[in-house]
Amino acid sequence: MRAETLTLIRILLIGVVAYVVIRLASAAARRLERDMSRGEGIDGAERTKRAQTIGRIVQKTISIVIATMAVLMVLRQLDIDITPVLTGAGIAGLAVGFGAQTLVRDILSGFFLIFEDQIRVGDVAVVNGQGGLVEEVNLRTLVLRDEKGAVHIFPNGEVKTLANMSKDFSYYVVTVGVAYDGDVDRVVEAMHAAGKVVGSNADLKPHILEPLEVLGVDAFEPGQLVVKARIKTVPLKQWVVGRELRKQIARMMSERGITMPTQQMTVRLERDRREGVAAKPESRVATS
Repeated sequence: MRAETLTLIRILLIGVVAYVVIRLASAAARRLERDMSRGEGIDGAERTKRAQTIGRIVQKTISIVIATMAVLMVLRQLDIDITPVLTGAGIAGLAVGFGAQTLVRDILSGFFLIFEDQIRVGDVAVVNGQGGLVEEVNLRTLVLRDEKGAVHIFPNGEVKTLANMSKDFSYYVVTVGVAYDGDVDRVVEAMHAAGKVVGSNADLKPHILEPLEVLGVDAFEPGQLVVKARIKTVPLKQWVVGRELRKQIARMMSERGITMPTQQMTVRLERDRREGVAAKPESRVATS
């Protein structure tokens, strides 16, 4: 009876120690996050995202390792020989390894995603054509949440294309249509004026890294020229700045009496003279 009591006490002690170690490791990981996050401006934001990504991986890894060790120690206290268990686990692991090449590939890909700092928690990214906010970067999976709230989970080994839209800095690109008989210079002037208004906005100024850059005529399209411009912002703020920029461009063009080309549809009906019936209508889309 006394031996059983001692065994129970040892098991409880192992559980308590394992819990305390996991909690201390989690606290150390959080402190590591804070230390890595030190910095101001863009540098601080970039450090914070990387620290959060690494901190979560460290916490999960330590928790799994400590829990596994605690279970093995408990089995030993119960007089269960863990040598065959470990041997069997090794053989099973070897067998599973041959059949779990996809899992190994996912873990290796996840390791390089994190080690090379390709993507971090809090980034906005496009993975295999799907955009969203990065909520988790695990060793096996990458978790995105799109603007509708849907969660998309990608095995790291299946990530074929990855575009990080919020690393170091971002650009917001805007295009404006100009009629072929319109004055491009006046449109460019209106866009520059809109950029100055946005740049002087007290709420948006901290997010803007460089003034609006008008690149000029970028394309010829049916019924219009396309003038392209872009503005450089801190990560994740390009859409906030871009919406205000579009609003100001529309206002500046309206104040200057500049109208943007609009699409019109012309429908022409022709009567078949021989049979006296109406032919099929012909529609044509024009931009004016």
